[in-house]
Amino acid sequence: MAKTLGFIGLGIMGKPMAGHLIAAGHTVHLYTIEGVPEDLVAAGGKKAGSAAEVAQAADIIFTMVPDTPHVEAVLFGDKGVAEGFSAGKIVVDMSSISPIETKKFAKKIEELGGKYIDAPVSGGEVGAKAASLTIMCGGDQAIFDEVKPLFEKMGKNITLVGGNGDGQTTKVANQIIVALNIQAVAEALVFASKAGANPAKVREALMGGFANSRILEVHGERMVKRTFNPGFRIELHQKDLSLALNGARSLGVALPNTANAAQLMNGLAANGGAALDHSALIKAIELLSGHEIG
Repeated sequence: MAKTLGFIGLGIMGKPMAGHLIAAGHTVHLYTIEGVPEDLVAAGGKKAGSAAEVAQAADIIFTMVPDTPHVEAVLFGDKGVAEGFSAGKIVVDMSSISPIETKKFAKKIEELGGKYIDAPVSGGEVGAKAASLTIMCGGDQAIFDEVKPLFEKMGKNITLVGGNGDGQTTKVANQIIVALNIQAVAEALVFASKAGANPAKVREALMGGFANSRILEVHGERMVKRTFNPGFRIELHQKDLSLALNGARSLGVALPNTANAAQLMNGLAANGGAALDHSALIKAIELLSGHEIG
């Protein structure tokens, strides 16, 4: 029997993700605090007036919002999912939030008779639009198997890592790697440019060697062309690195380079760059170096 779906959070990432589910022929009830985009309604989406209305109508409720407090408000706040929830329903949170809080949210949903999967994504706006996201999941195998055909409408690399919270832990690890790779590419291009080499040609040359990466390919091009429209905003990556550093403190783990990348992002945000794409981290290196590559 076909499942009725709900999707809460229709921003840069959520809108195309919900659109793929609608295009696949599913009935999808939609809600976002900013107002449901009319093109999703025209495509067949069903506009709801609250998260509670979505939960009441849907069997599987997807959430895609910016941060941990937003997920908590959507699920358990005024007119939240819990108010329209009933036993047997599934919550799938695709936001990038605290693994610790995720486990608490999962427990509360289970107490309501439901199931919970944390399924944060990587791939940014490009991946969301292309339905090529990497999806990192935490939850029960049986529930994952039930939801996986829906994940396949939004992504390509879909992995059940473990129990609730493990998907979010994986996403934090992903964001550490991404941040440090962006920083490495930024430093390399600033170094090369200040030394007199053409950064675009340097990037082209490096893409043929062991230094090649998706960051060098995609964000290196953004750095050279100065196209810093998001994408994935600096302020969101700041949030993710804060999750990493807070988790490291509680676990007794040293993340020295992650802390450095976080400070560079803090500096860029303080200089008006919070809403830029995270590839704009190069601007912090440029500011410290007194040299802009473009």
